Amino acid sequence: MSFKSVLIALGFSLLVAVGPVMAQTPTRAAALAPAGAPALGPVTAPVTIVEFFDPACESCRAMYPHVKQLLAAHPKDVRLVIRYVPFHGQVSKEAIGVLEAAREQKKFEPVLETLMRNQPVWASHGASDPKKVWEFALAAGLDRARAQRYLATGAVETLIKREVAAVEAADIRGTPTFFVNGKLLSELGPQQLSALVATELQRTRKKP
Repeated sequence: MSFKSVLIALGFSLLVAVGPVMAQTPTRAAALAPAGAPALGPVTAPVTIVEFFDPACESCRAMYPHVKQLLAAHPKDVRLVIRYVPFHGQVSKEAIGVLEAAREQKKFEPVLETLMRNQPVWASHGASDPKKVWEFALAAGLDRARAQRYLATGAVETLIKREVAAVEAADIRGTPTFFVNGKLLSELGPQQLSALVATELQRTRKKP
């Protein structure tokens, strides 16, 4: 399916396939965004977007530009925390490994950018090509030898197991699934995400 088709299919108003909304508590918000998870934006930001994200997911790619716009519009106030969801099997795991190796090299953002931009090439459903994940990552500046040494430590396998457990615990059934300060975005779309972020920004600014 083409990127344009994904946008049309999304209609930017699909209901996210997730379980019932649990009580929104600071403890739950912290559990959704654990220390050490990949993140963009300042740790001091009053608003945290948590995205359950599969790098091979077409809908994640469709939402990616809008998430970037929110971060750019609120550079001090909004933070993105990424939780990995390997719903597309081996190609998802390959991309997660490459992203984590890039994060270890402080090149997470440029590698994420190139993987999203070129996702139709390496993650085409029915014809995915994990080797191309590496090609794009190397072109974005990833050091292959260093990345392979990092992957050999087993850290990524451990992370993926932890993320899969988190996905099951949160009853995540589709990607992307967003939480904003622990609150579920129940309807997927740029306008809906912007509205929830705006509500949380306003709420946090009213605090004494």
